[in-house]
Amino acid sequence: MTTAALRHYDPPSLGNRLRNAQVMTQPLMLEIIDKACRHFPSLGQIEPTARVTRLIEAEAWADAALALMELELPLWQVRRIAYDEGEWHCALSRERELPDWLDAAVEARHSDLALALLSAFIEGRALALEVSRPSVPAVRPAPDPLYEPVGCENFG
Repeated sequence: MTTAALRHYDPPSLGNRLRNAQVMTQPLMLEIIDKACRHFPSLGQIEPTARVTRLIEAEAWADAALALMELELPLWQVRRIAYDEGEWHCALSRERELPDWLDAAVEARHSDLALALLSAFIEGRALALEVSRPSVPAVRPAPDPLYEPVGCENFG
């Protein structure tokens, strides 16, 4: 993602926009793609891009959201989709096979399934960006000159 693209990508603002929307619309979907997607459209992945476009044109919002997640966050998977008391609850995870209590899944909820999926997508996208951009470069610490390894095994 270019620096210019990172400047206009504001996950909290997009998340609020999704939470406050009543239903998914084509302009809202296109705004999400414009602001949060770096692989769309993708020259190297013509078919997945075309699939997302067809789903948007058909207003198949939940399917379009899932296809967009597959294209933009290939290491993430849907962990859970549940409907409870008038809201859809969605969780995305990089480690879906781990037990719930060990997994660092992102979760979102909304009365509209597509908006719940896209809210989780925005959270996962923000997390993926944070992980890929460390704030401090990784440097191996210099060894302590007073440190000397000692073998302390007793074979007797």
